Amino acid sequence: MKALFIGGTGTISSAITKQLSEEGCELYLLNRGNRNASLPANVKILQADINDEEKVSQLIHNLNFDVVADFIAFHPEQLERDYRLFHGKTKQFIFISSASAYQKPLSDYRITESTPLSNPYWEYSRNKIACEEYLMKQYRDEGFPITIVRPSHTYDERSIPLGVHGKNGSWQVAKRMLENKPVIIHGDGTSLWTMTHSSDFAKGFIGLMGNIHAIGESVHITSDETVTWNQVYEAIADALGIKLQAVHVSSEFLAACSKQDYRGGLIGDKANSVVFDNSKLKRLVPGFVATTRFDQGIKRTVDYILSHPEHQKEDKEFDIWCDKVIHALQIAAASISE
Repeated sequence: MKALFIGGTGTISSAITKQLSEEGCELYLLNRGNRNASLPANVKILQADINDEEKVSQLIHNLNFDVVADFIAFHPEQLERDYRLFHGKTKQFIFISSASAYQKPLSDYRITESTPLSNPYWEYSRNKIACEEYLMKQYRDEGFPITIVRPSHTYDERSIPLGVHGKNGSWQVAKRMLENKPVIIHGDGTSLWTMTHSSDFAKGFIGLMGNIHAIGESVHITSDETVTWNQVYEAIADALGIKLQAVHVSSEFLAACSKQDYRGGLIGDKANSVVFDNSKLKRLVPGFVATTRFDQGIKRTVDYILSHPEHQKEDKEFDIWCDKVIHALQIAAASISE
């Protein structure tokens, strides 16, 4: 198989790149070269900014692919560019959308690919929906061979998956845990969620590549394991070897008292209970199963981050904000109980 990934070094795509390289796929990555140092030796690099359409067109002039996948498209205009570049040059174009595009609030916590796409809370999700609509039109009108993939919360060894964190990532929450400080969990922590390790996501994704039955289809790829947010934070604390001190705060309150987009990321996504039905994926990719249980995967993640200081990015602004939120709740509780 001959494939081109636009991006290819992110949380979701790195595991796919690694597995494909081990399988002997003729894999090209088109990116700016900022994170290519650790790539497998047999991966071929086309170094360019995908937005430099003229340069990219020159680089791929004599190339055709079985699969092209764009991991870094977020707006319809970027898919219009991809169509101009790859129409007639690939047998399958895979767009990485998002499971956050599914209906919010949900009419049923069980999600299938036929669950409506609607998210009035998060512009990110609405843009992904618009991207999907554009691609489906190109498939129906022009025969452009598209497959839409919807990841949910996917993590790897470089990222601790959380509900509430700062702009610099999740390290500051882990640091608060290590310093025996209380950490914020949105809601009461009992809503249902799904965490998918990137190595499991990669198995499903690779099974869709070159799959004639996936053309014109939308498919989500997630683990079948369901956890509560309390269990997520408990597993992280256990991996760190500390006792969790949790403070539960409503998602609406967090959104109201922060400049960060918790309205989108929480109310439009993580505050909702979701359970994914992966029947469609398993029909298309017989034998697919996610094998990394969250409490096992997060231990590997925590061990990696603790041994790699470059992934320990502090966020003092977020740390101060957490203290303010917790203090405000304590004052409110004290004033009412007086």
